[in-house]
Amino acid sequence: MFKPSHLQFLQQEMEFEVFSYPRGGGGAVNWTQRMGRLAMGVPLASLVAGLSTATPAYAHVKWFAPYVVGNAPAPLSQTLTNGWFWMGIALVLVFFAATVLVERSSAGLSVNSVLDRLTSPIWSRSDDFMRAIIAAFFVAIFAVGGVYLTPDLQTPNEWVSWLQLLIALLVFSRRTMPLAAAGIIGLWVIALRDYDLFHLLDYLALGVGVAGYLVLAANPEGKWYGQRFAILRWGVAIALMWSSLEKFAYAEWFYPLVEERPFLTFGMPRDTFIPMAGVAEFTMGFGLLWSPLIRRLSAVALIVIFTAAVYPFGRIDLVGHALIMGTLFLIAADPSPSGLKLNGLAPAVGSVPAGLLAALVIIAGTYWGLHGVFYDYQANQPAPVAPDGELLTHVPNAEHPHGMSVPQPHQ
Repeated sequence: MFKPSHLQFLQQEMEFEVFSYPRGGGGAVNWTQRMGRLAMGVPLASLVAGLSTATPAYAHVKWFAPYVVGNAPAPLSQTLTNGWFWMGIALVLVFFAATVLVERSSAGLSVNSVLDRLTSPIWSRSDDFMRAIIAAFFVAIFAVGGVYLTPDLQTPNEWVSWLQLLIALLVFSRRTMPLAAAGIIGLWVIALRDYDLFHLLDYLALGVGVAGYLVLAANPEGKWYGQRFAILRWGVAIALMWSSLEKFAYAEWFYPLVEERPFLTFGMPRDTFIPMAGVAEFTMGFGLLWSPLIRRLSAVALIVIFTAAVYPFGRIDLVGHALIMGTLFLIAADPSPSGLKLNGLAPAVGSVPAGLLAALVIIAGTYWGLHGVFYDYQANQPAPVAPDGELLTHVPNAEHPHGMSVPQPHQ
């Protein structure tokens, strides 16, 4: 079992190359620096706290409920004719439009100033914070053991866990950060031998975002150094929008969770809660790409949601989502401009529904389209079922015991 004391030993033994950040004068540690350490330590400590007893499970819905990736998704028309879906979209558009109005007023400056003050300790050491989060995540995955990058991609190969510990060590020096990025992409590619490409698309955007950050952050003199957090933010946003579509394509995957934990729906009927939850996840992911205030408030809301999910779903949920959660702290702290630069209030408000529509068309069209290309299925094809009646996530295979293959019906 990997213990916190082992992590402390590693920290003592390796050279921590710190990026430059503002310092106060004199030899004493000033209050801002102390707050910076505290602000960086709280979310990181919440991740490390779950290492010693974390055990493998299935991630997001795939971490906690049976699923079959190759089964036919519900028709897109079923979502487009769902009244609860459109109610959720309408509520989000009202909120986003109101946020744009506030942002364009003097109150917007005040709100952003408050956020700046609250998050400046994190932002002043943003690169140190992000590298610590990445390292802690890979130490956690090493402690879990037997998985590629995320809890549901299981593997019997022990060397994979040790490679992920090596990635954690490589992020502490600019010279080795590109190697860590190559290791992340390499593990995703290696996982293709055991898992379907469509399944692994769940983790591609986030993996590319983190790897891109490590490559760009390794060279402060590089042309694209200033975009290192933007590529990270786009990776998280696309990952959230993509994964949200499971709530529309495979609502039945969520039924066991809702039945086992009925409090999750806040008293709403199951078929009302699931599509509206999907809308919330998609639109908050979209919000991470929009104007500064929408982006920062979306990040704060997502932090609250992910943190609240740890109680009912346990430490493995914290470990699995740690990389996203850590990045969300930086997105909330980032005071940089983002989104479209539009003059005038009407274009700024009107761009919100136009942008959301474009995101839905691109992301949802890609999801349903690629699934139809990758899988040869019939709408009424039965899902594989175990002798005890439980849905199978995959068919056991001696060569690839964790492969996500779906049996073809006998001719």
